[in-house]
Amino acid sequence: MTIKQAVYVISSPSVETCPKPEKPEYAFIGRSNVGKSSLINMLCNKEGLAKTSSTPGKTKIINHFLINNAWYIVDLPGYGYAKISQSQRRQWEQMIENYLRKRENLVNVFILIDSRHTPQANDLEFVHKLGKWEVPFTLVFTKADKEKPTVVERHVKAFLDKLRETWQFLPRNFVTSITKKQGRDEILNFIDDCNKAVKEKQNEI
Repeated sequence: MTIKQAVYVISSPSVETCPKPEKPEYAFIGRSNVGKSSLINMLCNKEGLAKTSSTPGKTKIINHFLINNAWYIVDLPGYGYAKISQSQRRQWEQMIENYLRKRENLVNVFILIDSRHTPQANDLEFVHKLGKWEVPFTLVFTKADKEKPTVVERHVKAFLDKLRETWQFLPRNFVTSITKKQGRDEILNFIDDCNKAVKEKQNEI
């Protein structure tokens, strides 16, 4: 897939104020500082599209980006938040849950996981939540260039092994690097396949 156009559309404080659910949608979420905005910019080949920040927890609302006038990338607030109040945290959690469970045109959620670390409890917890809610997702291991390949491979395997303890089938996963654009083509091809499947399903109706 070639991305010819990627434009920011709207930032929404709730699922009710998101754009009309008329186009396929792909959400990106992960712990604060996992490199979410950088990954979105890399996929779209457009620096500055999603705002990056050295301050964790910068994304506070649901951000929509329209791709090729045909589908959306959605930048969601992170979990494992920065220093915020309990009430603010609960508000974010509720907003994210409402979006993930109610958004009818949501095709897939990309859960971003920092490949430099061993399995983290809040990543595993979030994966299990999506499983419980029956929300389709894939895993994206980020920052692969920041560690030796053997370390990245070990951490990815450890995470998948953790999932094997309770999951019969493992989700699809991608390993990415912003600097090397590793994983870009694979993720875009996956989205392209999903879009084709959505169109085929619509044609059957």
